[in-house]
Amino acid sequence: MSNNTEEQITRNVLNSMAEAPDARLKEVMTSLVTHLHAFIREVNLTEEEWMQAIQFLTRTGQMCDDRRQEFILLSDVSGVSMLVDAINHRAEGGATESTVFGPFYRAGARELPMGATISLDGRGEPAVVMGRVLSTDGAPVPGALLDVWETDENGLYEQQDPEQPDMNLRGKFRTDSQGRYCFVGIKPVSYPIPNDGPVGQLLRALGRHPYRPAHIHLLISAEGFVPVTTHLFVKGDPYLDSDAVFGTKDSLVVDFTRHDSDEEAAQYHVSAPFYTVEYNFVLKPRDKQ
Repeated sequence: MSNNTEEQITRNVLNSMAEAPDARLKEVMTSLVTHLHAFIREVNLTEEEWMQAIQFLTRTGQMCDDRRQEFILLSDVSGVSMLVDAINHRAEGGATESTVFGPFYRAGARELPMGATISLDGRGEPAVVMGRVLSTDGAPVPGALLDVWETDENGLYEQQDPEQPDMNLRGKFRTDSQGRYCFVGIKPVSYPIPNDGPVGQLLRALGRHPYRPAHIHLLISAEGFVPVTTHLFVKGDPYLDSDAVFGTKDSLVVDFTRHDSDEEAAQYHVSAPFYTVEYNFVLKPRDKQ
């Protein structure tokens, strides 16, 4: 163990974990050390570059608070969040595909009646989102909970924007006995992820943009089913093929159909122009994981 040469250091570190009582922790850390050391050797990492990395991670941690999670942004823009999601949430049997959870979810949104709006400030173009929640066998899922959140028309989530009401554009909805749901949001807009910190500096250094395509977030759950965290993306958005966090999937891209009729708008208690979206979410029973 005392001979910590370039050739021996990796083996010494791995040997030091040989008696780790947690087998999973040992497995993860053994692989991490092995790959990290191999990476350092592959790129011939300099001391200056390693110090830059340490300072970058330090600044990333310093940017985190109860309203911003810079480490989640770093995970997102490096594709790690989506890879972990893909491994852990394989959409089998026709279940709705999942995508990144993101750093802007807040617990405690109000549960609202069918067809209610989540917009508290009245800004943006109304979007009526409706459909059904079904099981993979096609049966309706009554009482399923849809937890919904999105940005305002300025591209900011309410915890980023002191001018928005608390919990604006957040809400929870239950499906009826036929698995039907309906809520009113606003037509989402594409927006940049926060880029005034170390993650933004990294994107600029790599020649990458910070934009996400327009989307609505949904977390859908029901007793006896595997929950799914997903998005509905706006068809035709210019950033669908270059999402900064690699979260897009073809099955989640939908038409937001525009309506200009005041008479049609009155049916949904919104003003024209407004948009409609129809989408059926499919959940996988837990015994079919």
